This record gives sequence, C-alpha cells and structure tokens, in this order.
Amino acid sequence: MSAALRHALSVLVLTITVSSLSSACTNILVTRGAAKDGSTLITYAADSHTRYGQLYFLPAADHPEGTMVDVHDYGSGAWLGKVRQARHTYSVVGFTNEHQVSMGETTFGGRPELVDTAGIIDYGTLMFMAMQRSRTAREAIHTIGALVAEYGYRSSGESFSIADPHEVWIMELIGKGPGNTGAVWVAMRVPDGYISGHANHPRIMTFPLKDTLNCYYAPDVITFARSKGYFNGKDAAFSFSDTYAPLDFSAARFCEARIWSVFNRVNASMGAYAAYAKGEDLSKRMPLWIKPDRKLDVHDLMELMRDYYGGTDLDMTQDVGAGPFGCPYRWRPMTWSVDSAEYLNERAISTQQTGFSFVAQARAWLPDHIGGILWFGVDDTYHTVYTPMYCSITSTPPAFREGNGSMMEWSDDAAFWIFNQVSNFSYTRFNVISPEIRARQAALEAGYLAQVPGVDRAALELSKTSKEAAIAYLTDYSTTAGQATFGAWKKLYRDLFVKFMDGNIKTKVPGRQNPAVAQPGYSDAWKRMVAREAGDRLKVPKH
Repeated sequence: MSAALRHALSVLVLTITVSSLSSACTNILVTRGAAKDGSTLITYAADSHTRYGQLYFLPAADHPEGTMVDVHDYGSGAWLGKVRQARHTYSVVGFTNEHQVSMGETTFGGRPELVDTAGIIDYGTLMFMAMQRSRTAREAIHTIGALVAEYGYRSSGESFSIADPHEVWIMELIGKGPGNTGAVWVAMRVPDGYISGHANHPRIMTFPLKDTLNCYYAPDVITFARSKGYFNGKDAAFSFSDTYAPLDFSAARFCEARIWSVFNRVNASMGAYAAYAKGEDLSKRMPLWIKPDRKLDVHDLMELMRDYYGGTDLDMTQDVGAGPFGCPYRWRPMTWSVDSAEYLNERAISTQQTGFSFVAQARAWLPDHIGGILWFGVDDTYHTVYTPMYCSITSTPPAFREGNGSMMEWSDDAAFWIFNQVSNFSYTRFNVISPEIRARQAALEAGYLAQVPGVDRAALELSKTSKEAAIAYLTDYSTTAGQATFGAWKKLYRDLFVKFMDGNIKTKVPGRQNPAVAQPGYSDAWKRMVAREAGDRLKVPKH
C-alpha cells in the first residue's frame, strides 16, 4: 500500500470514527498489581442509541514532512480545519495501538460555557491521534495536552482511561470557552494494586501538585478557574471535579452509581457509599481508586461490564419496570413524570444502546505485537461475546469491519445486527431466553481464553524468525475468531426463535415429530398485580 493511500485511509477512518462517538459510557481501570496475571486492563462501553458497533482500523504509515490531516466535526461531518501530521503514525485496532497503548473515554460535559466551538479537535480525534502518536500512556497524555494547546479543544468535558503494559492513568479535561484556545486538565497514575473507574462524571478531586512522577496537569488548571470565579481557595484545596463539573443528584445516581457498583462487587467496604451512589448523601464522595479484595482477570472485567446492580437496592430486575419476566433494561427517557412527580429509570453499566465495548489487555512480559489484546464485542454487554483481537493485526474480521452495514442499513453479514437480533429477542422474555444466551456466551469466551496461551506461544515461536509472519498468524487467528463468533450467534438466533416462538418453550422429543411444549406464562407475583389492577373485569365468575 502506498504512503498516499495509507494517508487517505487514515483521514477517512478518523472522519468515520469521530462521527460515531457519544457521551454515555463506562470505563473500568485495573493496574498490574490488581490483576491476576500482571496485565493492565481497561474497559470501555460505547453507549449511544445512534452508535453502530464496528471495529476501527488505522494502518501504520509514514508521512512526508509538512503533511496535514483534515479534521471533521463528529456531529455534522463539517470540515473544521487541518492538524499537522506526525512523520510516523502507529497502527490502531479499535482503541488500542501496536505498542499496547489503549484508551477509553466518558463524557462528563461540565460547565457548558467552556465549550469552544472554534476549536479544531474534538475528543474522538484527540483519542485516535494520541494512539497513533504514542508508545506509552505518558506520551499519550502529553500528546493530548500539546494538541489541544495548539489547535483548541471543541468538545465538552471528558474523562479518559489511558493504559500501556506498565501503567494505567485517568485523565480529565475540559475546554476554556470561546476566545481561549486550549484546555485545562489533570492526569493521575492509578497506584499499582488498585483499580479505578469513571462513568460520565469527573472523579479527580484534589491532586498532588508536586508529585511530578504520578500526576500531570495543565499549568493553568487552577489559575484559569480563579480567573473565571469558579474557585478562590488555596491551591492545595482545589478539586478538578467540584470546580469544573459540580456534583448533583443526577451525576451521582446516573453516573457515579455505576462505578460504585463495580467497586461494591470487588470490595466489601463499599456499602458505606451506597447512599452516595443513590444520590441521597452527596457529601461522602467515593475514593478515586480502591484496592480490590481479590485480584481480577480478563473474565472478571467482562462480567463487571455486565452489571445491572444485581443484589443491590438498585437491582433493575426487582421492580415493576422489569415486567413479568425480570428484564433489567428500561426504554428511554431516563426520567419521566406522573401526576406532577418526577421518577427515574436506573442507568446501569449494561444497557441496551451499547454500540460496542471492550476489555483492553496489555502484557509487559510479551513483545508488543503479541502482548496487546482487545477483547471486543458489539451490542449490549450482558449478551455480547468478547472476542480476542490482537493489537498488531493488519485487518479486521469482515463481520466487524467498518462499512459492513450502518445504523440505518441492515447487513446480514454484520455482527452488530445479528447480536441485536439475539438481544432484542431476549428482552421479550428475559428470564427464560437470557440464560440460554449466557450459556453460549460463556462457552465461546471460555474457549477463547483457553486458546490465547497457545496462540501466544505459536506467535512467539514464529517471531524468532519473522515478526511479520507472527503478525500474519495473529491476524488470521483474530479474523477466524471474529467470524466464528458471528457464525455462532447467527445460529443462536435461529435456535432461540424456534424454541421460544409465540410464548412457548419447545423441546425435541426422541422418536416424535412434534416437540414437547411448555407454557410457563407469568409469575404469581405478576398475576397478583394484574388481578389487583383489573379488579373484577378479568375475574371468572363462580358457578
């Protein structure tokens, strides 16, 4: 592929990618010391009702001196300006690059007057340019700071997860409003042995101003706040979160509660913050990071991304909104009114509008081209299958590839549409259909987790004579795995539809043409509620 063609592809992919990013996502961050095998791990659920789930790919490329990259608005596609290209850009698969640098994000919005519509770079462009230009998490942080300082930041407030094989960082950033090019930001390294997370609200409060090894920040992050009248205390008391995105009930209940639920599942002391998560006591803020009671692995992160507050006061299967079949999903809007009172639908990590999600794994004991794996899935996290995509692959599986369908264009060959068929069918009778999906999901994921060590060994052996041969092998494996996941889910939809059609549960009977048919109907609790609501209208008279 020529350098000119690679450049054109990079511009095209950046335009498509940025246009699909959204503002309601969840990230979990795990350091090496908190992981069972010494990996670093970050997760990302890209949630939007207009988000199409696909696996992005930007090839590595060399660029002539003076090359400029076109940047387009992520909403309208309008051209915003040009940004100076790096002489060499690294390949990016999804949200991880060939050096195992991975990124995730959540939008927190913050003070609306700080959005600078004259800025050239929005947060999507920022993420992909950082991954294209960085070999470490620290380089990515400095790249982000330099880009917004030079070209201006167009989006509202963002929290970023940034990881490499050795470190995990959380970075929070917001613009400075019209007429003030750049952004104010702070980044903190998550201490080894700890985990963190963010979900649409900034979580960095005070930070160590003199710890230049573990904390970076914009030089005017405090002075700018003073100039705007947001803060007038001592520097040591400055809180990024409280200053640039003041906490309220919605931020706690719809955003912070998701991180509380993750922390609560891995640390027995987090019950102390339940009132905060419910928005009842905003004075007791959760810590930025915690030490889990046990070390976590890739599968643990997959399951944490499937959280819907099960077993807590916010459990979405336990109220009447779950319907007769215990469905942990709620159709939007998030809040609604009845008789002048306002009510809410919970916002859990697992949600129906997820376009795609991932668990990014980086392993320092392996060469970069083998060590990085993006465990990638489309549609809602509870029913997706996380499939391994090695960070060095040179193409993506056809079922997950960009351009295979879109949000308004059906494709029989696109994983996004097949997974949505399966999950949306499960929403009709969640209690009986979802367990069957989960069983197939568990079998596939367990298979991939079991295969990876052997794939690693084979790639290492090939690398002794040819790194290119190893990358070709990893590309073939990732493609085969992706297509296998797609094929299994296409078959699963047919199997589920046959079995559960028309409210029945059908099973084959050996030696008989017709199946056995069970009709479990509704739970006793639901029937009692219907009886109370209907009164005598549905009551069969006694004879």
